[in-house]
Amino acid sequence: MREAIGLAEERGLDLVEVAPNAVPPVCRLLDYGKFRYEQSKKEREARKNQKQAELKQIRLMPKTDDHDLEVKANQARRFLLGGDKVKFNVRFRGREMAHPDIGRKMLEQIAEQLRDISVVEQKPLMEGRVLSLLLAPTAKVLKAAQQAQKAHSQQPKPTKSAAASVATPSDAPLDEDEELDDEELDDEELDDDELDDDEFDDDEFDDDELDDENEKK
Repeated sequence: MREAIGLAEERGLDLVEVAPNAVPPVCRLLDYGKFRYEQSKKEREARKNQKQAELKQIRLMPKTDDHDLEVKANQARRFLLGGDKVKFNVRFRGREMAHPDIGRKMLEQIAEQLRDISVVEQKPLMEGRVLSLLLAPTAKVLKAAQQAQKAHSQQPKPTKSAAASVATPSDAPLDEDEELDDEELDDEELDDDELDDDEFDDDEFDDDELDDENEKK
């Protein structure tokens, strides 16, 4: 050990034990500061490539029909296959609070439809006026989503020269499809902020009342 330490000092390096359980133990002469930096860099890259699960929320109403329920289930399936968790919220209003079994039945139906790719992380739970169900992707689905994310992140990015060669000239007219693609909205973002049409029913105006007022004037 003394000879090894002396040799490391002569070269301006550190003596690092890399295999303490080996017989005899294995050591290396290296720059320990540089070694730790490279290790931390590898750990950061691994965390960067790892898929971070997000929580997606989908809102339902007790009177949601079967077709809309199927659409919501398909939307949740896309989220789960992407490695995200999905929380279904059934909101009750007014006299609907007297029938929580309707919402519970809806959530059980959705959980059954998504049983092949998800597990129930939280059973239907009543929180105030909202009945919630939390689904998480299975280990197999989550692993596949992480691998897809890693493969996507490792794809080479196009260089500036290549991007410029395929760019549309500023004086060239754009096709209608290209213009529409630039303004295309994501349906999933709209679903997260979707509004309930029934909320506007209370403020609806009667056309006959407006006509009577116009006649009086």
